[in-house]
Amino acid sequence: MKNNLIFGHKTPDTDSVCSAITLSNLKNKINEPSIPYILDNITKETEFVLNYFNVKTPNILTNVKIQIKDLSYDKVKPFKLNQSVHFAYFFMNENKLRTLPIIDDDGKLAGIITMKDIAMSLINTDQKYLCTSYDNIIETLIGSELLRFDNIIEGNITVASFEEKTLRNSETLNENSIVIVGDRYDVIKYAIELGVKLIIVTGDFSIPLSLLDLAKKNKINLIKTPFHTYYTAKNVSLSKYVNHIMKTSGLMIFTEDDYLEDCKEDIEQSKHSKFPIISRDKKYLGLLSRNHLINPSRKKVILVDHNEMGQSADGIEEAEILEVIDHHKIGDIKTPIPISFRNTPVGSTNTIIYQMYKENNIKIEKPMAGLMLSGIISDTLLLKSPTTTDADKIAVENLSKIVELDLYKYAMDMFKAGTSLESKSIEEVLYQDFKKFNLEYKNIGISQVFTLDINQIMINENDYINLIDNITLAKDYFMIIMAVTDIVNEGSYIFYTSDKEKIVKLIFNIEDVHQGIYIDKCVSRKKQIVPSVINAIKQMN
Repeated sequence: MKNNLIFGHKTPDTDSVCSAITLSNLKNKINEPSIPYILDNITKETEFVLNYFNVKTPNILTNVKIQIKDLSYDKVKPFKLNQSVHFAYFFMNENKLRTLPIIDDDGKLAGIITMKDIAMSLINTDQKYLCTSYDNIIETLIGSELLRFDNIIEGNITVASFEEKTLRNSETLNENSIVIVGDRYDVIKYAIELGVKLIIVTGDFSIPLSLLDLAKKNKINLIKTPFHTYYTAKNVSLSKYVNHIMKTSGLMIFTEDDYLEDCKEDIEQSKHSKFPIISRDKKYLGLLSRNHLINPSRKKVILVDHNEMGQSADGIEEAEILEVIDHHKIGDIKTPIPISFRNTPVGSTNTIIYQMYKENNIKIEKPMAGLMLSGIISDTLLLKSPTTTDADKIAVENLSKIVELDLYKYAMDMFKAGTSLESKSIEEVLYQDFKKFNLEYKNIGISQVFTLDINQIMINENDYINLIDNITLAKDYFMIIMAVTDIVNEGSYIFYTSDKEKIVKLIFNIEDVHQGIYIDKCVSRKKQIVPSVINAIKQMN
C-alpha cells in the first residue's frame, strides 16, 4: 500500500507544518499509512517548535504531478548479459513477451532485445564464430558435461562431416575450432591431438575411455548432446550471449522520477512499443507501454490548513485529493467524487486534529501534544486572536497538561524566534507568510508578518512599499497587503499597493489612510482582513 501524502499550504507556518505532522501520526496509528511533507522551507518559529520537541522536519515536496513511478508499468524480470539467446527466446515465448531488458552485474540497464532481434541475428550475423560460456552451450543443447577446462568458449564452429584424412589435408581444424561431430571417433581423436577448443559429440554417443583419457590429458573441453548433428549445428549459435544481439543505442528510456506530462507526447509518437524505466542511479525497474498511460494512478493526498488551488502543491489538479482538514473559508478545491471535507470555524487546524485524536481514542504523546499546542498558540496568538474559540481554549488546556511547560514563557520564546528578521531580505520577510487569494475574481496577495519590534520594518518602509508595487505589477495582482502584526499590542501596521489607497479606506473603514497605518485589534488575516477585502471589492463593483 502506498503512503498518502499530507501537506499544508505553500508558505508553511507553524499551524500548517504541525498539523501535517500530527495528522500523519494519527493516520499511521489507525492503519492509514501516510507521510507528512512541507511545500517550502519552514519559518524560524516552526524550526524552534520542531527543535524544542525533537521532531524531524518533513521533507520538501516540490509537486504532486503524475510521475512514471506512479504508473502500473510491467515489472518484467531482466536478463543478465551473460545469459544465452536460446534461454531468452524460450523465456520470452513462455511469458508471451516481445521485449526483454538486459542488465549488467550491478542491475543497471545495458540494453534490450526483441523477438525480431533474435530472428534477425539468425539471418544476418556470423553463425560460424561463437563466444559464450560452457554452461550456455550445455543449456542450449540440453547437453551433459564430459570434460570442462574452460568456462568461456570462443572459436569457430566446424561440422566434421568429412573423413579424418580429408580434414587433415584441408587444415580446416585448429586450436580455435569448436568441432561438432557424431560417432566419428577417428575425427574425435584427430581433434583432440590438434588441441581444439571444444568438441561437441552429437547423437548421445558414448565416448571410448581411451579418447576421454586422451582428451583429459590434452585439456580438451567435451560436451555430449542427444541432438543429431544437423540440429546441433543449426542451434548452437543460440548459446551466444544476449549482449551480442541486444540494442544499446536509439532506446527511449525514462526514469521513475520523470513527469508523465513531459513524456506522454514522446511515447505516443514513438515507433517503439516498450520503454525501459530506470531509477535515479540507472538501475532497471521495468517496462512501460502506451496502455499504461490510460487512467494512470494519481498521488493520493490529504490537504491541511488550506483548501485553495493557488495555495496548494504544484500539480494538485493531477492528484487524487482524499481529504481536506481546514479552518479557513471554503476555497476553489474541486474533486470528481465526494471526499471527507472537515472545515470548522476554529482558530487552528491543530484544534480540529486534537478533536480527531479524541474521536479515534488515540493517546496523544508529548511530542505530538507539543506540536498541536504550538500550532494553536501560533494561529491564535496565544488565544488573543478574534478567531479563538472555546474549542481552541479547551484544546490548549488539555494539551498543556500533557506537555507540562510554562505556557506564556514558551509562547513568548516561540514568538521571539519567529519574529526575528535578522539576516532576512525584505523579500524573504514579505513572503515568509504570504497567501494568494482569488477574491471576487481578483488576485489578492496578503502577507502577515508578526513582530515584537515594529522598528525593524519601519526603517525599510520605502523598500517594502516598492517591493509590494513591483510584485503587484509583475505577478498580475489586483493588490497586495502586508499586515505587520504587533503581538504584544494586538494590532497591525498596514502596507499596501500604492495606487489602491481608495480600496484600503473601504477595507479598514477609515478616511485617513497612509502606508504603515496602525489598525488596532486587527490581528487575523482570515477573520478580519480577508472578509473586509471581499466586502470592499463588492462595494467598488
